[in-house]
Amino acid sequence: MTAIQTQDYTIYFNQKSYDNLNQQINNKNYSSIFILTDSNTNKHCSSQLLANINTDIRIEVLEIEPGEQHKNLDTCSSLWKALSELGADRKSLMINLGGGVVTDLGGFVACCYQRGIDFINIPTTLLSMVDASIGGKNGVDLGALKNQIGIIKTPVMVLIDTSFLNSLPQRDLRSGLAEMIKHGLINNPKHYSDLQNLSNLTLEDLDWLIYDSINVKKEIVEKDPTEQNLRKTLNFGHTLGHAIESYYLNQVDKALLHGEAIAIGMILESYLSHKILGLDINSVEKIKSFLIKTFGQPKIDPKDFEGIIRLMKHDKKNENGKIKFVFLENIGTCKINQEAPNDLVIKSFEFYNN
Repeated sequence: MTAIQTQDYTIYFNQKSYDNLNQQINNKNYSSIFILTDSNTNKHCSSQLLANINTDIRIEVLEIEPGEQHKNLDTCSSLWKALSELGADRKSLMINLGGGVVTDLGGFVACCYQRGIDFINIPTTLLSMVDASIGGKNGVDLGALKNQIGIIKTPVMVLIDTSFLNSLPQRDLRSGLAEMIKHGLINNPKHYSDLQNLSNLTLEDLDWLIYDSINVKKEIVEKDPTEQNLRKTLNFGHTLGHAIESYYLNQVDKALLHGEAIAIGMILESYLSHKILGLDINSVEKIKSFLIKTFGQPKIDPKDFEGIIRLMKHDKKNENGKIKFVFLENIGTCKINQEAPNDLVIKSFEFYNN
C-alpha cells in the first residue's frame, strides 16, 4: 500500500512500515527510545513492535492505565517524572503505541518534555488509525471536559499496521467506524456509500477503506491545519457526541466508547441539520437507521438532557459563549459555526430515542 505524504510527515502502512521506522531511528541517532503503551497494548502489541525494531539503542516501555478517564495531567506528570528518572533527554524518541488516548496523551507528553522531543505514532485501534493518525492534535482532558489542554504538533512519522486490529474486541473495532462514516457524510458520499455496503468487519474489507478515510481527513487538514475554517467540518457529530461521552464517562453501566457517542451525536446533529439547514428528512432517517444498525441505540434518559446541554457550553469550538455546531446541507457537504436553540436540541434527543 502506497505511503501517504502529508505536508509535515509520512504515513506508512503494514509490514514495510517497520523498514521506514528503522531507517528513521538509524538516521537520527537517538540517545534512547521510550515506547508508551497502556496495559492492553503492552500485552497484545508491544512484543510485535519490539520484534520489528532493529537497533542497539536503549529501549524502555512505559505503561499507563487504559481508558479516557486516565487521559489527564496527572498521568502526564507521572510520565514526565518517569522520563526524567530514566534519563530521557532532548535526543530521545517517544513511540506512542496504542489507541487515541495513548497517541493524544503521548504526543502531548513528548511535545512538553524538555520543550519537545521527537515522537512517532503507531495507532492500534481502527479509531486512532483513521482519526488520530492525521492532524497533529495532542492533548488531555480537564476533568469531564474533553481535550481542553493540548497543542497541535505533528509526529515525525505514523505507522499503520492493520494486523494490530486482530487483537481488538468487536465493539472496539466497530467504534472506529464512526469517524470513517463522518468523513463520508461531510466530504465524500462514495466513501459513505462504501461503508454502508460492508457485509462484515474483516481486515480485507477495511484495509482500503482505512486508506480512503485517512485521505479524506488529510485533504481537509492540509487546507486548514490550525482549524480556522474547513477543518472545523471534522467536528460533525462531536459537539453533542463529546458532551454525551463526557456525561456518561464515569457511569459504568452507561459509559460509551468514543465512536458510540459520536454515532449518537451524528444522529442528533443530522436532525438539527434538517431543522436548521433543510437537510432532507429521508436522508436523516437513513443516517439514523444505518448508525443504529451499526452501533445499537442506547437510550438517553430525559433527565440527562439538561446536563448534557450544560456540558456543551464548555466545548472548545464555541465562540463568544455560543455553542457552535457543524450541520449537513446534503450528504457530502456541510456548514460550520451553526447554532441551535436548546428546545430544538431536546427535540433531537427525542427523535433519537424514538
